[in-house]
Amino acid sequence: MSLKEFRAALRGATYRADALEVLRLLEERAWPEQVLQLIGDALLVAVTSGSASAHDLARACVARLQARGWDGDVDLADALAARLGDGPQPLLRPVRVDLEELASVREGDPTHGGGRVDLATGQVWPQTVYEDFRADESDEEEEEEDEAAGTRWLWVDPVGSRSGYRDMEVFTETVEDEHLAELLSMAISGKGAFRRFKDAIAHHPEAADRWYAFSEDRVRGRARAWLAAEGYTPRPGRTPSLL
Repeated sequence: MSLKEFRAALRGATYRADALEVLRLLEERAWPEQVLQLIGDALLVAVTSGSASAHDLARACVARLQARGWDGDVDLADALAARLGDGPQPLLRPVRVDLEELASVREGDPTHGGGRVDLATGQVWPQTVYEDFRADESDEEEEEEDEAAGTRWLWVDPVGSRSGYRDMEVFTETVEDEHLAELLSMAISGKGAFRRFKDAIAHHPEAADRWYAFSEDRVRGRARAWLAAEGYTPRPGRTPSLL
């Protein structure tokens, strides 16, 4: 099973809350370092099965996350430890939000105006989509929503793509193939770096799989860390999508 297939299978098992499939996937191969956020979310589901194997794997993941120390790793390690009964329960409100959708709004183009999270459903609303939706509502509905706005919505300020650019720099430093590392280093120099980087790595499928896993894990971690700072924690499961 390729890294891409492994990630897709693990994401699917987590979405379905299929603890047995999560355990099967995690027991049959070594864990890639760049997939620990995804693995940790899967184990939050698996430990609910109460199996000793799930608890052992979760404790191993806690140790790996604490050692790696990317943004959001400590938050996920704390959540796993609490689920295991090995640590205090974080004083965070759970919300069923898709971390990648949240990150796409938070780390997107600031000119698009950020967005918001519906805390009741976990749905992520880009601001432009939200404004179009509000324009179609009646005045009465708008008034009712405004009254509930203080408890229903979590505003997401846009921060731009600087963190995503840094991801490309860090990944390039890990590439062992000197020729590819040189190509990627040149690609991220100057305007249009994201497009050039994507084009350059597309010709190297194995490196591309590692890059997308690496990028996704860092994006998930940053979104998780931001949520924690706002007083929330993501809860695995099905989330309505607008994106």
